[in-house]
Amino acid sequence: MATAVFRHHGSAIDYTPVADTAAGDVVVQGELVGVARLDIKASTLGALSVEGVFDFPKATGGGTALVAGTDGFWDEGAQQATSDAAAGANKKLGRVVRDASDSDESVRIRLCQ
Repeated sequence: MATAVFRHHGSAIDYTPVADTAAGDVVVQGELVGVARLDIKASTLGALSVEGVFDFPKATGGGTALVAGTDGFWDEGAQQATSDAAAGANKKLGRVVRDASDSDESVRIRLCQ
């Protein structure tokens, strides 16, 4: 008997939220971070993208730049991408694919965990 059974390709995963989730919301489940593809009503099966390239909000001001090729992390409290892992408190989103300067309000990141 096989020990692993293929279910589907891994660009999206099933997700049933406890509260309404809007399209574009970033969802953290342990070390797994996904983005809601569409609005998902509470207690209703939906999907999270766990692959792809997304623009995420980021802080502005000195020291907030993110450089292409470096890791980007999700600060769930601030609801922003950052270059700071915060000793594991911020969860890895993936790799920055386009430089974002201190004055940019968003950063483009390829999800990969």
